[in-house]
Amino acid sequence: MRLLGKTALVTGAARGIGRGCALELARAGADVAINDREQTPQAKVIVAEVETLGRRSVLLEGDVFQRPSCESVVKRAIDALGRIDIFISNPAYQRRADFIDFDPATFAKVIEGTLTGGFHMSQLVARHMVEQGCGGKIVFISSCHVHTPYARSVAYNAGKGGLNLMAFTIAAELYPHRINVNIIEPGWIDTPGEHEMFGDAVMVRAGSALPWGRLGTPEDIGKVAVFLASDDADYITGATLRVDGGIWLQHAHE
Repeated sequence: MRLLGKTALVTGAARGIGRGCALELARAGADVAINDREQTPQAKVIVAEVETLGRRSVLLEGDVFQRPSCESVVKRAIDALGRIDIFISNPAYQRRADFIDFDPATFAKVIEGTLTGGFHMSQLVARHMVEQGCGGKIVFISSCHVHTPYARSVAYNAGKGGLNLMAFTIAAELYPHRINVNIIEPGWIDTPGEHEMFGDAVMVRAGSALPWGRLGTPEDIGKVAVFLASDDADYITGATLRVDGGIWLQHAHE
């Protein structure tokens, strides 16, 4: 129970990586505010699961790509749980297409989802943490795409690359307030979104081809989020932690 007495806000928490982070934070003792775009049945299930673990939880619907909605989500999280000690920034929107044909409006929306939403939410949460005067933990979910310019992902690659440098800058500005700001870089994670994008058959084949012999799980990412949110990571800020099963090393022996 390394996070007992702490409160957390997780964006995009209804499924996938966000869900994994929310549940692992709750298992570690944190009360968790669950954000998703709408009050879907999936989102309500996560709230119930967190409460089953003996922790407080609240569902905060809201589009964290847009500033007014971000302001509402943060305010309601504070109203419901009293404070925010931990923030997991996990907004996501990914579309693939050839660069030559990439739709400009889609490009802008992907950047909103991978970069701009993280700015809005982290700024609002950081203001609250500074005002509290008790430090805090901010964790951005980035991607292994920052190391490999995967084809047909021009917007996502640009957004995640920008996210990393933005997070480093935020870390530099917030360390006087003892707010730790770090980044998790997931590899290929077995999430509903990935199944929707690539199909079940591709996902099954992909896992066995990875260096670790399997796809990552949302729980893999959640456990690292718990570490970075805990006192065990007190001396870590402005850092990235790859959680990719060695995908970065995949071609090292060729």
